[in-house]
Amino acid sequence: MRLHPFPAIRPAPELASRVAAVPYDVVDRDEAAELARGNPHSFLHVGRSDIDLPADTDPHDPEVYAGARAALEKFIAQGTLVRDREPSLYLYRQIMDGRTQVGVVGCVHVDDYENDVIRKHEKTRPDKEDDRTRHVLTLNAHAEPVFLTYRGEHRVNQLTSDITRTEPLYDFTAPDGVRHTVWRIFDSRALVQAFEAVPTAYVADGHHRSASAWRAGKERRAANNRHRGDEEYNWFLAVLFPADQLTILPYNRVVRDLAGKTPADVLRELASVGRLGRTDDPRPSRPGSFCVYLEGVWHRLELDPGSIDRSDPIGSLDVSLLQDRVLGPILQVGDPRTDKRLEFVGGIRGTRELERRVKSGDMAIAFSLYPTTMEQLIAVSDAGKVMPPKSTWFEPKLRSGLFVHELG
Repeated sequence: MRLHPFPAIRPAPELASRVAAVPYDVVDRDEAAELARGNPHSFLHVGRSDIDLPADTDPHDPEVYAGARAALEKFIAQGTLVRDREPSLYLYRQIMDGRTQVGVVGCVHVDDYENDVIRKHEKTRPDKEDDRTRHVLTLNAHAEPVFLTYRGEHRVNQLTSDITRTEPLYDFTAPDGVRHTVWRIFDSRALVQAFEAVPTAYVADGHHRSASAWRAGKERRAANNRHRGDEEYNWFLAVLFPADQLTILPYNRVVRDLAGKTPADVLRELASVGRLGRTDDPRPSRPGSFCVYLEGVWHRLELDPGSIDRSDPIGSLDVSLLQDRVLGPILQVGDPRTDKRLEFVGGIRGTRELERRVKSGDMAIAFSLYPTTMEQLIAVSDAGKVMPPKSTWFEPKLRSGLFVHELG
């Protein structure tokens, strides 16, 4: 892996906790506006600049992108954000529910993304790619890092462990209870060299951001008649975490109706798929099993392990098994990327959210899944395959605004 130190634009230390914000893509416009209410320093004014425009503004209106640029420039001019003069790497530690993950913040190369040194496991949507590419080019900066992972490397672990025993640059706890700590690494040579032994990285979270960064870099290259190869636009912002420190939460499903069937019909067909019984625990205990919420009752559906081909990296995923054996044949759910009867609920919201959606009458049935594992994510990526949509949910999320990388 090529890892590139960069001169970050980052919060003034006394404002870090107020600048740091949730990523742009985990909240809608109204949620973002509420989170930023009363906080002129929130980075949501950059990442979701539509909050500073009328509520009915088209999210792709040129004013949205211009507003993001203006907000970034204002933050720099007033000292909310400061520029480091010298290139550095940074260390970013997050602690959530007693679990710690420590990532190295730096820039990775757009060619490594193109050549699958940085591997992917999801398809991207052109409209979302277009939006973030335009955001990057208008800002002339990567406003949010991509969340990458890699198989742990002993030398990297040793170096990062030593750094965490020094005085941090930032240390604060966000409103959701996650603690965020950042160190600046003034001499980055040892870590840059250590990452040369890391053969491959994987996009954990941020497929649209990484694809957009690649596209923005390619556009800048094409527009530069004097392109040399050492320009900052050849690199994009990332945080790299060792895979053994990460946990994936399930991405659960809810379906709007029962495809014209009665609850009794659905239960009878579920029982033909695997072993079905009532349960008091709404979370599956092992892969190949699902919990189903229907008419105020939780049921557990367990597939025959012998019926699952574990050598198939896609077909053996629980999200695939649910679609192929239940959602498609029983509930007539079509392409999960486009079928409007199907919605996804991130695991951080818990199973109570599934119950709430069904009890409200908005949805008819809910499914709680066993989470995809890091080993499965890596296996799919290494095979050059694409996971079904909404297969993984990573927590904690990276806070936006702690690091900005200018394209030069």
